[in-house]
Amino acid sequence: MRIDPISIAAALRSHRTLHMVSGLMLAAAVASGFMAWRADLAFAAGDDTTAAQRTAYSQATSEHYGYLFGNDKPFLPSNAATDTGEFINAKSFSAAKYCGHCHQEAHAEWRQSAHANAFRAPWYVKNVNVLRKEKGVEFTRHCEGCHNPTALVSGALTKDSPVDRKFDEDGITCSACHSIQKVDTRGTGSYVLGQPAVMVDENGKPIYGEVSDKEILAHLDRHSKAVMKDFYRSSEFCSACHKAALPKILDDYKWQRAFFLYDEWQLSSFAKESPLPFYVKDQVSKCQTCHMKPEEIQLPDYGAKDGKLASHRWLGANTVLAKYYGYDAQMEKTLAFLRNGVFNVDIFGIERNGAKIIAPLGSQPFEIAAGDVLTVSVVIQNKGIGHSYVPEQRDFYESWVEFEAMDATGRTLMHSGALRADGSLDPRAHSFTNRLVNKNGGLNDLHQVWDTRVVAYNNTIQSGRSQIVRYEFRVPADAVGPITVTAKVNYRHFNQHFIDYAVGKHDQMPVAEVAARTRTLALGANTAAAPDPQDNKDWMRWNNYGIGLLDAQQYGESARAFARVTELRPDYADAFTNFAIANFQWERYDAARGSLEKALQLSPHNARALYYMALVERTQGHLEAAISDLREVTAQFPRSRDAHRELGFSLYQQHKYEKARSEYEMLQTIDPDDLAAHYILSIVYRRLGMKEQAAREASAFADQKDDPTASTYALEFLRKHPEITSESVPWHTHSDLTAHTAVGGEAVSP
Repeated sequence: MRIDPISIAAALRSHRTLHMVSGLMLAAAVASGFMAWRADLAFAAGDDTTAAQRTAYSQATSEHYGYLFGNDKPFLPSNAATDTGEFINAKSFSAAKYCGHCHQEAHAEWRQSAHANAFRAPWYVKNVNVLRKEKGVEFTRHCEGCHNPTALVSGALTKDSPVDRKFDEDGITCSACHSIQKVDTRGTGSYVLGQPAVMVDENGKPIYGEVSDKEILAHLDRHSKAVMKDFYRSSEFCSACHKAALPKILDDYKWQRAFFLYDEWQLSSFAKESPLPFYVKDQVSKCQTCHMKPEEIQLPDYGAKDGKLASHRWLGANTVLAKYYGYDAQMEKTLAFLRNGVFNVDIFGIERNGAKIIAPLGSQPFEIAAGDVLTVSVVIQNKGIGHSYVPEQRDFYESWVEFEAMDATGRTLMHSGALRADGSLDPRAHSFTNRLVNKNGGLNDLHQVWDTRVVAYNNTIQSGRSQIVRYEFRVPADAVGPITVTAKVNYRHFNQHFIDYAVGKHDQMPVAEVAARTRTLALGANTAAAPDPQDNKDWMRWNNYGIGLLDAQQYGESARAFARVTELRPDYADAFTNFAIANFQWERYDAARGSLEKALQLSPHNARALYYMALVERTQGHLEAAISDLREVTAQFPRSRDAHRELGFSLYQQHKYEKARSEYEMLQTIDPDDLAAHYILSIVYRRLGMKEQAAREASAFADQKDDPTASTYALEFLRKHPEITSESVPWHTHSDLTAHTAVGGEAVSP
């Protein structure tokens, strides 16, 4: 183990260190602080790290540590834990450069990733400092469990900590991820971290500290056993941080789910663990499938196979990071990732002067004339992402639809979704965002999630689903044909307000055009044409339109759209199931049953059709039939949370409490925070005489259920902001019947 020569005094003098600690107060060391520092040096000096040394470090750290949430809960509000419950000395975590000796390619990729820069990025530092100033450094443990695990488990996140914070540069470093012993799917750092070791000895016991490259290369099997575990290749591994909640101890209000990418993936067609998605994938795609695709190595790396290495860039959508630090390769690959079949943009249909929709465009003849009022329906399908779009912090990530209609002279007839002169987005644009409203009825405009009371609305698109965006404009009497309409999906990593705050006033961040589609409409007659290779087949275009209508709660129109799919694809069982779903939501249960019977004729034992048939059966009072269908679904899809939930409820209705308990407990192994499971189990446990378990579930339900008064915050906020109110309505039209010029500024693609 190398000894770090940087002293406490030097750390206090270093302006750079003061910046990188995110203002977490490297103050004058008090007596207990010196004890921790001395234990730290003794730890670093030893050739072998023993349990006794770790205990000594942990005890010394405990003497000055702020146990704000209980002496047995050192890492709350993060869900992180260590294997022994003790602190782990920061010196145990080897710098990433050490791993880079043998893994040059992985190290180079990691350095440009969001993981490597998870703590030092200035926008993150600013945001977490707001939390520190408002509530105290102890509350930042909620963030650092995922952004800076070394700081968390070493006890650095406490008042007046004298810990050397040079590790901040590495953020989520190699030894942090590769020392995780187990995870669960609660998120918010729900992992158990062990003391890092790069090798095990001949008896399988960890060898702590840095081992020579020569020794590692001589015992690659023992190195692999120390740093790799099978579950590292699972989506559950990623769920530990790519799912998060705001606990009551953080927001002084109640438990609130912040984001849940793992749940979205687990419910999607990518996971193949649920029968309910609208489309079926050929094979399972885990988080690593998309975000760690093998790439040709450019630098030597002993972890490569056949010249390829699982990418340690973890490509996503973080264009700001690449721009700010000048990571050109990361930017290039990020943009390519964003544009690689994420969306299908379909200019699906038009309504002329309020008449019936003409669709799908290209397949149907129609006429338009000068003076017409046209309503264009754009269907945007999230076809290439295993979770929602926009994911995670959608309150300040920004993606929107830019729509433009022009005549042959280049005159703009309508332009929605343009950037204004100051770089901000037209607030009336259709954006895939949400609005976090705080306890004062205002907007959490700087990601102050701990102040959130309600989400005013959420316009994200779930995996495999579609959204319909409608635009209305008039064709001027003197318009020159043809009319060209273009719809784009644009993205930038932070809205302009947050960019100005975090990076610099009016600092322009890249806007990526993720997907686009253009159609030309002749004035006069438009004849039907051969299918355009840019478009899906007509049955799928109707299907995506029906999905969008269903999610917009337009059940009658959705049923009619799915009926068209059954006409075009009478052999497609899911078309009849989709038709049944729309009718079920429309409360036309007999019609739903008839469609499901047709689906099951075409595809016997189809789990998706059986699931919805069970809902119809139960609604019509046939509980035994519903239970039989749901048992078949769970046999085919043992990790279908929906099937276990509905089966558990059906058994509960029959007072079969032990069997209902079994289903809901199974559900909690998939989603520990399922609200229905908390509620029903609180009753079931009580009726089974399990009072302690019943009290636990009742408490969880009371904390996690919706606050019935929270909607008043949303309504008041929307009342004050009429420019965005329509975005909270599932079915609305962006209309511009008077203006014919664009709002200043245009999106630029780097």
